[in-house]
Amino acid sequence: MDELTTPVRQQHKFDVGRLQRYLSVKLSSETLTVRQYSAGQSNPTFLIQTPTRSYVLRKKPPGELLPGAHKVDREYLVQKALFAAGFPVPQPLLHCTDVEVIGTEFYLMEHVKGRIFRDLRLPGVSPAERAALYVAAVEVLAKLHSLDLASLNLEGYGRGPGYCKRQVSTWTKQYTAAAHRDIPAMNELSDWLIKNLPANDNGVTLVHGDFRLDNLIFHPTEARVMAVLDWELSTTGQPLADLAYFLMPHYWPRGLNVVTGIPTVGDLISIYCRCRGIPAALPQLNFYLALSVFKMAGIAQVCTASVFFARSLTGPAAAEEHSLFLQTAEGQAVLQQVKDFMRQCVLPAQEVICAHRYTLYNNNNVYLCVQVKAREAGLWNLFLPAVSGLSQLDYAYIAEETGRCFFAPEVFNCQAPDTGNMEVLHMFGSEEQKKKWLEPLLRGEIRSCFCMTEPDVASSDATNMECTLHRDEDSYVINGKKWWSSGMCFYFCYVYMEKKHTSHHQENCRVFFWHGQHSMILVPMDTPGVKLVRPLTVFGQDDAIHGGHFEVHFENVRVPVSNIILGEGRGFEIAQGRLGPGRLHHCMRAVGLAELALELLCQRAATRRTFGKKLYQHEVVAHWVAECRLMIEQTRLLTLHAAHALDTVGSRAARKQIAMIKVAAARMACKVVDCAIQVYGGAGVSQDFPLAQMYSYVRTLRIADGPDEVHLSSIALLELRDQLKKAQAKL
Repeated sequence: MDELTTPVRQQHKFDVGRLQRYLSVKLSSETLTVRQYSAGQSNPTFLIQTPTRSYVLRKKPPGELLPGAHKVDREYLVQKALFAAGFPVPQPLLHCTDVEVIGTEFYLMEHVKGRIFRDLRLPGVSPAERAALYVAAVEVLAKLHSLDLASLNLEGYGRGPGYCKRQVSTWTKQYTAAAHRDIPAMNELSDWLIKNLPANDNGVTLVHGDFRLDNLIFHPTEARVMAVLDWELSTTGQPLADLAYFLMPHYWPRGLNVVTGIPTVGDLISIYCRCRGIPAALPQLNFYLALSVFKMAGIAQVCTASVFFARSLTGPAAAEEHSLFLQTAEGQAVLQQVKDFMRQCVLPAQEVICAHRYTLYNNNNVYLCVQVKAREAGLWNLFLPAVSGLSQLDYAYIAEETGRCFFAPEVFNCQAPDTGNMEVLHMFGSEEQKKKWLEPLLRGEIRSCFCMTEPDVASSDATNMECTLHRDEDSYVINGKKWWSSGMCFYFCYVYMEKKHTSHHQENCRVFFWHGQHSMILVPMDTPGVKLVRPLTVFGQDDAIHGGHFEVHFENVRVPVSNIILGEGRGFEIAQGRLGPGRLHHCMRAVGLAELALELLCQRAATRRTFGKKLYQHEVVAHWVAECRLMIEQTRLLTLHAAHALDTVGSRAARKQIAMIKVAAARMACKVVDCAIQVYGGAGVSQDFPLAQMYSYVRTLRIADGPDEVHLSSIALLELRDQLKKAQAKL
């Protein structure tokens, strides 16, 4: 499969069967597969493959769009004219205006095989070829600007003279329509451009509008342009604007001129002018460069706003700040519902529960009342894409919000370890197991545990586990000790998830073959031989608010063979599927918890005085505030990146991102809460504020689901593997 493609993103999915039926009439009746290009964000672009041919589909994005943006009909029109004239573009095949087919207007073109360079420095290419590729690019641009509009039948394609003035006006309007906050520098640049328009603004050729190296397909082995892509911004007007846009990266702070082989601006201008037969002097080049920067900023803003038009002012602040990782429309709607529900129901209930935690919570009166309301509101099982319809990226923002309250995940039936156990049963359980265990879990009628860690061995190395499982006719018999089995003290807990060695492993090969020595099996709580030995405390304190953590002994526990999940020796395989999303959910909540801790820190720093001034006026405290904000923002981005990777490439391919955020989130939250405790002084470790409990929770995260050191070792191995692949690719 094309390395530049990914599975179709959730927000861009469409009915493939309906598309196939449409194409069977227009082109071919062959079965097709669809993947999405990682580039082509403005007008989503897809690779359509059949057993014999490949096509590329470009469509409008879903939702309400900004006026004048995403005109795929113009792209189709200009490519059709250029292909007929022999200019290198993909052959356009059909244009469909019937939105019933895939939900939006689209067009289809031939797939052109070749090289696309996303990195403008062209790594892995020799200096000589690097120079040849840039020369080929500027030559094809000169060829475009030399085409006769009349012979192309594109005389009415654009408005011609006055192009620069229209561009300044157009991008000012587009930026203003898309922007959700005022940026004075953009206003100043717009004013400067309109006051410094070129004296000669009447030159008219066909212009591409977004001519960049990464919009070109080069021959697989030759320095020759096979196709120019992305004609969304094409029109008729001043060609020097195209040239300046292509040259713009040379003027960036770390420009391209320092890379060996890439021609200088002067050389590229000389080649362009020679190909067009015009003088090499280009008056007012600075204006065209400034216009290019202004347009690039406008494009970035429009691409962000178009899909989520009219929602940017009401969406979450995090979504506004991190436009690379935006929720779907459904995700944003659910997030707003969760925020409202948290404010109206969950946070008031938390105050009551915390004030009477040893009486009311054990009776579940307040907690269960809020949970019933959440279920009635449809805010239930949000973590599971198959049930909620939300992506992991959607859920990331939601889980961050629930991280601001200790018991909020339980309210929405999104609590650990149940979430991971439900994922296991959903992905690997038999139909009988799903009916008996998964369905009641999804309804919130029972709770579950995951028993893995053992008290007598270092369980970070799973090969150490001593708990045994052996088959006896139609039953499995389990013996061993487990502890840190969370959720045991809930009176309605009913299911165990057990991970252990199978009975037939050989002692001398445990280190090398442990992946096949573990199994997962369902054990009802009331099975004879299951003994709750003792509850465990966290930092010496009861942790019943999370269902408690118990040491559990299994003494000749006998369960039916039908209770094993997937089969003997499949435990490690199952665990990898379970731990990807589960670990990420903890990290998402840790970001929300850290935000709350920083709020508490700032409130205290703004109201308490020491040595004649407010706490925040002491430089050390001010620096803590700044460092906390930096760490939270960095961790949120890493969390969203991991969620996006889970959605697009799956748990296995996203292992490094998940391992990185597992380490980073817990460390960050520990540091932020620790700073808050320090600002609160003695109050910070008292029961009057939630900080001590918050610290015990996030410090535990550095051990739960594997200690930091295990994840760091995994990250190192994965990074070394990736680096070696890069090195081999350059050879």
